[in-house]
Amino acid sequence: MRLLNFSAGGRQSFGALVDGGVVDLGARLRSGATDLDSFIRSEAQRCAPGDPHAPALALAREAAPDYALSEVRILKPADRTRYFCIGVNYPDRNEEYRDGSERPKYPSVFMRTHTSLCADGEPIVRPRESEQLDYEGEIVVLIGRGGRRIAPAQALAHVFGYTCGNEGSVRDWLRHAKFNVTQGKNFDRSGSIGPWVATCEEIGAAPLRVATRVNGELRQDDTSDRMLFPIPDLIAYLSMFCTLEPGDVIFSGTPSGAGARFDPPRYLRPGDVVEVEVSRVGTLRNTVVDDVP
Repeated sequence: MRLLNFSAGGRQSFGALVDGGVVDLGARLRSGATDLDSFIRSEAQRCAPGDPHAPALALAREAAPDYALSEVRILKPADRTRYFCIGVNYPDRNEEYRDGSERPKYPSVFMRTHTSLCADGEPIVRPRESEQLDYEGEIVVLIGRGGRRIAPAQALAHVFGYTCGNEGSVRDWLRHAKFNVTQGKNFDRSGSIGPWVATCEEIGAAPLRVATRVNGELRQDDTSDRMLFPIPDLIAYLSMFCTLEPGDVIFSGTPSGAGARFDPPRYLRPGDVVEVEVSRVGTLRNTVVDDVP
């Protein structure tokens, strides 16, 4: 099942994609959930293969769509939550740095604010402070069941589903300080997430492929089975130092091929169209604009 947040008819809600349309679960459920975040927190359901589905998902399968997809505005599938981001998580990415360093023993972790991300179809903003806005296509994980010190073998039972992410970076601002990248990762609307969440039974157990295109040109292409730190290990590591909560988001790292790695670099410019596709999930699409003075 694919679930999304949306607005239509002057109200915001969440629903399921069914037969090319949207079933309005927010209007149909009695749980009081008004978006995916409140739904996930209220259900706190498990999505490991073979687990029973929440009644809401069964309702979505049986209902006729309330809206055509073209009639709704897609909103971010996760908002005002915690965004954990992983750096250098594909083998070729470490070699891209050309610093002779060994592969990392632990994941690199940083955080993003909710204002740094926009929804599918909304413009990504190149800030006035820099011309080095870059793309980073990623597989994104949504936590459905919280926990602390989660064992890798049990980690996927805590996953609600997957979506697409463009973990955009303002490259020169990543180097303003010696030991952190926070500034360059958190310019308002410099990245994006969406368009919807594919729940775990939709995804299955096969590796996911992430591909990034800029103006139709393939720039990044890799699969989750090549990650240095697979998704279960990321969940286990993050939950070692903090309690993961339902609705938390993990950007799992970008493959090689970001604009900064070309010679000369190929940073994003106004008018560029960035598409991030994750297999069995969908495609996140955004156009770049300049910040308004």
